[in-house]
Amino acid sequence: MENAMLQVALDAALEAGKFLRMNVGKVKHVERKQGQETNLVTEIDKKAEELIIRKIRNRFGNHHFLGEESGGNQSTSDYKWIIDPLDGTTNFTHGLPIYCVSIGLEFQGELILGAVYDPNYDELFSAEKGKGAFLNGRRIRVSTISKLIDSLLVTGFPYDVRTKADSLLRHFNNFLMETQAVRRLGSAALDLCYVACARFDGFWEAALNPWDIAAGVLIIEEAGGTYTDLRGFPSSIYNKELLVSNGIIHDQMVDVLKRGLK
Repeated sequence: MENAMLQVALDAALEAGKFLRMNVGKVKHVERKQGQETNLVTEIDKKAEELIIRKIRNRFGNHHFLGEESGGNQSTSDYKWIIDPLDGTTNFTHGLPIYCVSIGLEFQGELILGAVYDPNYDELFSAEKGKGAFLNGRRIRVSTISKLIDSLLVTGFPYDVRTKADSLLRHFNNFLMETQAVRRLGSAALDLCYVACARFDGFWEAALNPWDIAAGVLIIEEAGGTYTDLRGFPSSIYNKELLVSNGIIHDQMVDVLKRGLK
């Protein structure tokens, strides 16, 4: 059954991703989510989510859904699909090819599979609990970088950055001083996958939602990485704080973050 669920997730991610790429530059309506001036949503986000849910529901009609745009449905199922139809909406609306589709699945509160598709590079990341992480069907692993000064990190800023700029920039500045470099791409799901396949060595962010990270967190863990909150404590996708790394530099990252949290 899990193989069937993964295949549905992969098919849905691929179809939605191709839909996104076909509609670059065709956005007609850009809305700002209530109380969040820079948090955008377009009709493309909504249509992509509808496509994903319809494809999953055709096979698993009684399952629960949590989508960024449509919210949740009423269901007694032990399965919950957690969907971000377009992670990187701001990039998408500007024609910047850094965005993706993210689909995760929980069973009784535990993540069991994830799929993230980048239609611009035709890269499909996937994982099943206990079975490893993959990129286009090939096994991936986190990096082996052991010193923070040799690491390439990535981060993101929340939509309410203007109210938290001091603490966010403090973390950013601290890591700039301790690492080889820091990047900001604008897609948390891709950030996670890039740590999983060793393009980045670590990623932190302070204000995320379950749909941003559900698939990517499992992909990270199945690729051998470590996932905690910013203080190094065990976490969950329902905690807005996230720190992931190759595991080797994790404690070093926690130490830097603790300095910024004071």
